[in-house]
Amino acid sequence: MLIREFAQNDLTRLTELTVDTFQPFYEESFRPLVGDVIFGIQHGNWRDDYRAEIPELHAPEQHRYVAVAETCGGIAGYVGWRVEPARGYGTITMLAVAADQRGNQIGTALCEHAFAEMRQLGAEMVEIGTGGDTFHAPARALYESLGCVQLPVAVYFREL
Repeated sequence: MLIREFAQNDLTRLTELTVDTFQPFYEESFRPLVGDVIFGIQHGNWRDDYRAEIPELHAPEQHRYVAVAETCGGIAGYVGWRVEPARGYGTITMLAVAADQRGNQIGTALCEHAFAEMRQLGAEMVEIGTGGDTFHAPARALYESLGCVQLPVAVYFREL
C-alpha cells in the first residue's frame, strides 16, 4: 500500500468511494431510524452534499489536506483532515475505505498518516467524530484502537 497526497484527478474516484461507503448508513440505517420527513430535511440530498463537500476537502492554503491509499487495485481509501495550528488542534474530517479493502488496516494507516502530518503542522490533539449506530461500530473500534477517547453525546430528532 502507498499513501500519497491527493491529486486533482482523484476527485471522481474519491467522490464515488464516499457515496459507496456511506450509502448503507443513509439508506439502511439513518432513514429507517428517523423516517422520511426528518431524513429528507437532514440528509435528503446526501449524495449531492458529498459531491459538493469532497472537492473542498483539500485546500492546503486553508490547512485542509487529503491523503489517498493506493493498492494494486487502485484507490483503496482516503483520509481528510484540517489543522488549526494556533490552537494546536486537528480534526479528521473524512475517512472512507473501499468495502473490499476493509479489514486490511488501511483505515489505521490513513489515520496514523494524518496524525503524523498534523503533528508536523503543530497539532497537539485530534478530534474524530462518528456515529453511535451499528453502521459506525467499526469506525468506533478503529478510533479506540488508535487511543482516542469517546465523548458521550446524545443527539435527538423529532418530527414536528
